[in-house]
Amino acid sequence: MQQDFRNYLKKFPDKKGYFGEYGGVYLEPELAAALEEITIAYKTIAHSAQFINELRRIRKEFQGRPTPVYHCQRLSKQLGTSQIYLKREDLNHTGAHKLNHCMGEALLAKFMGKKKLIAETGAGQHGVALATAAAYFGMECEIHMGAVDIKKQAPNVARMRLLGAKVIPVTAGLQSLKEAVDSAFMAYAKDYKEAIYCIGSVVGPHPFPMMVRDFQAVVGEEARAQFQEMTGYLPDAVVAAVGGGSNAMGIFAGFLNDPVELYGIEPLGRGSEIGEHAASLNYGEIGVMHGFKSIMLKTAEDEPAPVYSIASGLDYPSSGPEHAYLQSIGRVKYAGISDEEALQAFFDLSRQEGIIPAIESSHALAYAMKLARQEDKPGFILVNLSGRGDKDMDFILEKYGDRL
Repeated sequence: MQQDFRNYLKKFPDKKGYFGEYGGVYLEPELAAALEEITIAYKTIAHSAQFINELRRIRKEFQGRPTPVYHCQRLSKQLGTSQIYLKREDLNHTGAHKLNHCMGEALLAKFMGKKKLIAETGAGQHGVALATAAAYFGMECEIHMGAVDIKKQAPNVARMRLLGAKVIPVTAGLQSLKEAVDSAFMAYAKDYKEAIYCIGSVVGPHPFPMMVRDFQAVVGEEARAQFQEMTGYLPDAVVAAVGGGSNAMGIFAGFLNDPVELYGIEPLGRGSEIGEHAASLNYGEIGVMHGFKSIMLKTAEDEPAPVYSIASGLDYPSSGPEHAYLQSIGRVKYAGISDEEALQAFFDLSRQEGIIPAIESSHALAYAMKLARQEDKPGFILVNLSGRGDKDMDFILEKYGDRL
């Protein structure tokens, strides 16, 4: 590793929101001005002891942080000599890593005097987390969700409504995550003076990729210290699922300057044909979508391509600009896992360790298991278990109940 990453988080993105050639703000002037207001507010409070201490208190007393690192002894034994460890973000309040940035974004919204939180959601974890943050701070909440995902993730939809959020079904296009983002952006454009758009990943126009990464970096900071305390070593490999890429950037942030292999795992779905997967970093090209430049999957007409994944939180036709940059300089390796491989990992972890993972997280686990089986296998493999699988149970029972 040639590049010095010791001050990386301070250097990237640059003042215009770019990670190398990726990122930026590609919006109409009026909406770009609203995002500049968010940028200034974030940079102001990010260096405020009062804000930092309040966020730390919330993480400890409300979220239940730090989440533990867990050694999968039974699963590891079946794979050989490599040892798999999990960063248990499934034990974070609401069942996933998403609350890490949602509480930060909501706290920022209060500082700015906003009254309403608007967001998209795919698997529903971000929607539940933002609805939770809105309830905590006494704010309105509006969640846009594809009609297909509403049916697939019914338990999370019920949780959002119970928490007081208004869930907006999106029936355009493929009725999934990309369309939910389209809908949420339009709603925000009409109400940006009273509301803030709380993007659910390290995607979108600046400053969202930076803010979400910074709020999620607590995962990597905790995991690095915990792993060393447990083993006396750093992991040989860190593995995380990548859709937009928030959980991956969160854990990678703790290890960028270490001699640790980093793996971002995309959904290969049912095959390599357009519309059968959502592996943008493996199959995409440079493009602009939803106000930012990154690597994205395109049609022959240069439009965002249709995508698919068994995991609702991963079926997005692009990924965060920081991921595109880290791939371009070779710091992170991006690979893919199929639906079938993710499903097998889902059942394996459930039965071997008593931990039911989110299908999104199962992609990372499946790749870690592949690494563990290799001849030149790493000794220590740390997986970011980004969420729990409660939300997926209705879908699993309906589609794969015969495997029980």
